[in-house]
Amino acid sequence: MKFSVSSSELLKQLQVANGSIGSNPVLPILEDFLFTISDNKLTITASDLDTTITTTMDVMSDSDGTVAIPAKILLDTLKALPQQPITFTINENNFGVEITSAYGKYRLAGENGQDFPAIPQADEVDSIVLPASSLIQGVNKTLFATSNDELRLAMMGVYFQVDFNKLTMVATDAHKLVRYTFTNLGSEVSTSFIVPKKALNLLKNALDSKDEVKMSFNKANAFFEFGNTQMACRLIDSRYPDYNAVIPVDNPNTLTLSRADFASSMRRIAIYANKTTNQVILNITPGNLTISAQDLDFSNEATEKLACTYDGDGLTIGYNAKFVLEMLNVLESDEVKLELSTPTRASILLPVEDVPGEDILMLVMPVMLSN
Repeated sequence: MKFSVSSSELLKQLQVANGSIGSNPVLPILEDFLFTISDNKLTITASDLDTTITTTMDVMSDSDGTVAIPAKILLDTLKALPQQPITFTINENNFGVEITSAYGKYRLAGENGQDFPAIPQADEVDSIVLPASSLIQGVNKTLFATSNDELRLAMMGVYFQVDFNKLTMVATDAHKLVRYTFTNLGSEVSTSFIVPKKALNLLKNALDSKDEVKMSFNKANAFFEFGNTQMACRLIDSRYPDYNAVIPVDNPNTLTLSRADFASSMRRIAIYANKTTNQVILNITPGNLTISAQDLDFSNEATEKLACTYDGDGLTIGYNAKFVLEMLNVLESDEVKLELSTPTRASILLPVEDVPGEDILMLVMPVMLSN
């Protein structure tokens, strides 16, 4: 089997697929790319059994066939070559691979492509089509709030709730929560599932915001199709916590201020906070916000005052600065609104300016004040 292809085009496709190759694969062949050629089309597959990426491209080939090629050495070779046509020759007896470039020949040992694990097929699925830009926005705004705690498996992914014309994405780690909704869906499906964090990270890096994405799902897997790429991932089989139950509804105190000023101030004050708790204290009175932190172990202390609009009773509340900064960094509005009730109840962070067709709510738990 022999085929020719542009080195830069091939590298581009391999870099998309490479993300799904795990660092410690359970099977040696999962360190390889699976190349399958049919009718002058090359299909490249990479998998870690949980996440599989498949991408296709046109090549010039003399026959159909399949081979598994070690990913790392192939990628390193292509990165070191300037753009040029290269030719792959596969020995069908021992699966040896010879790559010919304008500079010379490179030989490496391939494996029988038939030994590559079967990839999940989109059987008995429901599907929706949505703009890639909306999905990228949703992933960017929720992914940071997922948990790393393996004892809380459900929280290690993003909860997707498809409800006919709207899609809600939720992420939480029990300290913070993000709920992002967009309503420009034309779907006849109502369901929910949890997509793992790794798959969503790969997805947002591979997506082009100009594409449309076909998202299909069954009980076990989710499938994303866009451009000439397909991604399949195993869903997290766990029950997601009832996130609506933790969102407080009665928040009589409202603080409104500039997002950029708030984030800059938090960033500076956090330098002086205790490195274990990252605790910063907000002392809020009408028209005045004082942000302070201290680290008693090292006698470090900082205080800043910010202009704000505040409607409510005076309040002193503590937060983990790291969590608040993560939230402020993914919001895009010029001004943000913090809705509060008491120093021990969750606070809600919202953008002041609404984006048509989108809705975002962020919740942050306060930390106990160490007085």
